[in-house]
Formats: sequence, structure tokens, C-alpha cells
Amino acid sequence: MTVLATADVGALLQLVPVQRAGVGLLLAAVGLPIIGVVIVGLDIMPVRFAMMHVALLGVAIGLLTGIDPMVCALVACALAGAGVAPLASSPSGLSGAMGLLMSLAIAAALLLLAVSGVNASGAFALLWGSILSVGSADLVLLGVLAVVVPALFLWRRRDLALLLHDRELAQTSGVPVRALTLVLLVLVAVSVAGAIKLTGALLVDALTLLPALAARRLGTSLTSITVWAVSIGITVNLTGFLLALWLDWPPGPVLVLTAGAVVLAVHLVPERRIRPWRALASVSPSSSH
Repeated sequence: MTVLATADVGALLQLVPVQRAGVGLLLAAVGLPIIGVVIVGLDIMPVRFAMMHVALLGVAIGLLTGIDPMVCALVACALAGAGVAPLASSPSGLSGAMGLLMSLAIAAALLLLAVSGVNASGAFALLWGSILSVGSADLVLLGVLAVVVPALFLWRRRDLALLLHDRELAQTSGVPVRALTLVLLVLVAVSVAGAIKLTGALLVDALTLLPALAARRLGTSLTSITVWAVSIGITVNLTGFLLALWLDWPPGPVLVLTAGAVVLAVHLVPERRIRPWRALASVSPSSSH
């Protein structure tokens, strides 16, 4: 039975949609776990749900206008991320803004779908994703994120550490807080929207948040946490995807369960007596670019 299953997986890997899905997951594993580190550091957990609803609104607009729904979803999420940036006077303010955005977006999406008479099944399909329908445009977006997100981290890693530690400390230390927050929120929004095709909006945590949660337990600095997050993301995505193909199960739930198992396993490891990366950031407020 094992030989047959392995042979079946090998045959599936020869299919172009499966190959595109695998490449998409690998690209996602490079950029999206870093986005998860940002989400945890800024304490904006509701951002995933807010952007899910904004993406739903974008898809509804796309269905109504005839424009590609995923393009509309990406644009809507990017604009929403930029729009809430001025409200981000503090980490708690970000969470409040995301809650407001989530409520307004879902209300507008439902109203638009009801008034226009558009078939809502296409809009709500993004909740579950369609990993085998990943196309060239999706791979380009994930590829851009896989380059831009790590590049931003390498360029502004000290500023990011200060911002994720304490917004006021970062501002008094000369960090361009407003501009950096704006860029981060737009990247977070676009990344969440870009991951929807792979896992669905409801399971996007497998690509963003869960690797970051596991990495925070293992890392001793922001840099090491980021490296751990990407490594865990690659491992989880490859393992979960191959396991889903082998068992003929939906990839999204398998990815989440695989990532969740890693998080639980990591938290069984005794915590070392070290200074957390946030403390290191506050000790070294100077910026290095």
C-alpha cells in the first residue's frame, strides 16, 4: 500500500496544477512567515479576519464589475491596509482599527451582494481556497512577496525590532514610524490576500501566524526568530502538501494541522534562560541600514 501511495504521489507531482501549487507554497514559505512575525509583534491578530472580509468585499466588487475578483481583492486589501495606518497611534489602536475595518467590510460586502443580485457562491468560495487553481499571476505575486518582505527585513531589521518592541521608543529613536507602519500594514494586507488562494481565508494562519508562533519560542533575536519562522514555514508547507497528496485530503486543513502540531511540539521544549529579542531591541536603539 505504501509503494502504491508513493507512486500515486509521484504521478500527481507530474501534473502542472500540482507543481504550481507546490511552487506557490514554497514561495509563500519565504515571505509569509515573516509577515506572521510582524502580526505577532504588532499585536494585530484580528488583521487576518479583517483582511478576509475586505477580500470578500473586493471579490464582490469584481463579480459585479467583471474585473478579475482576485485583483479586486488584492487592491481592496492594499487600500485597507494603507487606510488604517493613520489610526495606528499605538499597537492597541491597530487592533481597534482592524476590528472596525472587519465590521465595515463584511457589512459592505453582504449589502453589495444582496443589492446587486450577484451569485454569492463565487465570493464565498475564497473562504476555502483552491490550491490547485493557482495560476501564473498568483505565483508572480507570491514571488514578489518572497523577495520584498525579506529584503525589507534585512534593510530595516533594527528599526523593525524597535517598532515591534515599543512604538514610542522607536519614534524617539529616530525610526520613521508612520512610514514603516504604513509599509508593513500594506504588506500584511497583500500577503494575507495572496495566501487566500492557497489555503482559503479561514486557514491562512498556516502560512503566516503559526510558523511565527513556533519561531518565537525557538529564536533568541528578531533575526533568529525570522530565520526559524521561514524554516518552519518551508518544512510545514512541504510536509503538509505531500501528506495531503498522499492521503488525498484537502491541503488547507492538513497544512493547518501540520503547523499546529509543530507549534505544540515546540512548546514542549523547555524555555531557555535568555534575554528576549524585544529586550535586545530596547538596549540597542541605533538604526542600521
